[in-house]
Amino acid sequence: MTTQPQNRQFKYYDFVMAAYVCVLLCSNLIGPAKETTVQLPFGMSVTFLAGVLFFPISYIFGDILTEVYGYGRDRRVVWAGFGALAFASIMAAVVVHLPPSARSLPDQPAVAAIFGNTPRIVVASILAFLCGTFVNSYVLAKMKIWTQGRWLWTRIVGSTLCGELVDSVIFYFLAFWGRMPLPHLTLIMFTQYALKSGWEIVATPLTYRVVAFLKEAEKEDYYDIGTNFTPFSLKA
Repeated sequence: MTTQPQNRQFKYYDFVMAAYVCVLLCSNLIGPAKETTVQLPFGMSVTFLAGVLFFPISYIFGDILTEVYGYGRDRRVVWAGFGALAFASIMAAVVVHLPPSARSLPDQPAVAAIFGNTPRIVVASILAFLCGTFVNSYVLAKMKIWTQGRWLWTRIVGSTLCGELVDSVIFYFLAFWGRMPLPHLTLIMFTQYALKSGWEIVATPLTYRVVAFLKEAEKEDYYDIGTNFTPFSLKA
């Protein structure tokens, strides 16, 4: 058990960070481009943005990072993801607004439709990501201390429900408040919340396996005793 920061190198930390940022970028850039409807039994259906299938993977990485390496090292990864999202958003805006050549003019509406998110949605997405992810990591780190490292499933489920709730509420209200009726907005928000949270809960056995592997490989099982939980730091 580790309780104090150590200046040491890890075998897989950089790979986990790279995978986290990759999933975050893809789910935010590719996922929102398509809305899908899945037919359910008894004539029911559910409609959601395709990114919902993949964005929760970033929370799984957050759980793994906090559980194995601690809140501080997960915080560094979150800010790396924030930087990548911010750059991707700026790049997308520049690409959309650059004047197209004669050859690419027919493709401009498709480019704008896929990458031309409004500033309001971009800001809502980034703020929701930051707040939800930090809440997820904070709850998991505190629950690990309270449970003395036992019952990992309670931390995974508990932190997910808290983090995804904050993420969903902030994003949908900032992005769509005033643009659709409140009952419809609330229905969409909680539908997305249930889908994302359920996805992570289903993936709990996989999270268990990855956590066990990393703890053994890294010889690390971090407890955030005495950690400064401010999100505004890069200190590990």
